[in-house]
Amino acid sequence: MTPRIFYWSLTSALAGFLFGFDTVVISGAEKTIQSLWQLDNLLHGLAMSSALWGTVLGSLLGGLPTDNFGRRKTLLGIGVLYFISAVWCGLATDVYTFMIARFIGGVGIGVSTVAAPLYISEIAPPKRRGLLTCLFQFNIVFGILVAFLSNSLLADIGENAWRWMLGVVAFPALVYTAMCIGIPESPRWLLGRKGKRDEGLRVLGLINPDMKPAEVVAFADEIQAASTSESTGTGFWTYRLRRPIMLAILIAFFNQLSGINAVLYFAPRIFELTGLGEKSALLQSVGIGVTNLVFTFLGLWLIDRLGRRTLLYIGSFGYIASLGLCAWAFFTQEYRIVPACIFAFIAAHAIGQGAVIWVFISEIFPNQYRATGQSLGSFTHWIFAALLTTFFPQMVTTFAPGYVFAFFCGMMVLQLLWVATMVPETKGVPLEDIERQLGVRDDASPDW
Repeated sequence: MTPRIFYWSLTSALAGFLFGFDTVVISGAEKTIQSLWQLDNLLHGLAMSSALWGTVLGSLLGGLPTDNFGRRKTLLGIGVLYFISAVWCGLATDVYTFMIARFIGGVGIGVSTVAAPLYISEIAPPKRRGLLTCLFQFNIVFGILVAFLSNSLLADIGENAWRWMLGVVAFPALVYTAMCIGIPESPRWLLGRKGKRDEGLRVLGLINPDMKPAEVVAFADEIQAASTSESTGTGFWTYRLRRPIMLAILIAFFNQLSGINAVLYFAPRIFELTGLGEKSALLQSVGIGVTNLVFTFLGLWLIDRLGRRTLLYIGSFGYIASLGLCAWAFFTQEYRIVPACIFAFIAAHAIGQGAVIWVFISEIFPNQYRATGQSLGSFTHWIFAALLTTFFPQMVTTFAPGYVFAFFCGMMVLQLLWVATMVPETKGVPLEDIERQLGVRDDASPDW
């Protein structure tokens, strides 16, 4: 792996930093916003989930610009959307303009979950693909940690603290956008477009400096042959693609049915249910960010060593234990162990689903349908995230928290069964060979 591949991957992955920051920064402002605009539970839930509904749209349509305009231009557009959203949120005068601004940022998040992992998977060598694509998730949790820290530091600056919490993301959005100007287009996208072969060969040569010119040409021919073969098929929704389609849907479904986004969005509120004061709850939320970062780093280190499937096993057992204990703690009013259970839950997510989801989805679809498949997985992820975040305030009001966490625990038992019976291992396998492994194509491609 060359330094330039790492730099290009890191630049693309910084979309994840903005994703994590923008997603969770609302946790420090949500109670102030509810009080300021006197929102009932339903409107409050809609305001908090407005970014997620934008994410649903962005993930659903993100494959279109990613395929039609290219990965690089799409990544640039993401930075612009983040900047507009951050400035508008900081200046919002009512809940409706606030929701529009958050929705725009959500569109950027949704598109980023399609374009960024896909771009990295297409430039990364197989033996380092898991690590490099996982940089996207690492930056998500780093952004989450910085958001929690930022919220804690800004909490006492005055009545407009919430505006600064939401507006400050404009600064990293500008930096990210500038960095994207310096990255090349994906060679796989270039080789799949008419008239782009020469540029595709040039970038492919940069990515593989040890290859001789003839080897680069041969590899490019294989990529184009695979794309041509795929383009003669009957489309995306076919029996041939049934396995990658179901795998993408189910990994995204189980990711959100763990309750991860509800916990991240409403972490201070959950801690306050245990009797902690508002300031202490915000500091505990910083602890969530630190835990998330540390165990995501561990997942990043392990994903190309132990493999995707093994990490999903580890995460599933961790989910079940932590969520089960959290439910028991609320039922028995043993509130002192709830923070530890939440931290364990975050650790299980970070090393398992968090580390694996974007890597796995970006690997399992053929080149011609990779953007569409990534969009499908992202859409599934975000539609369930939006639904859970919209109704979570009502859920913890209507039901005792113990029942809510018990439900999430039960869903993770189902995830464990799914991992044991359906999930293949993709560690170290070239993208074209994963197609063969999943029954999508019969011929193998050369190794990188």
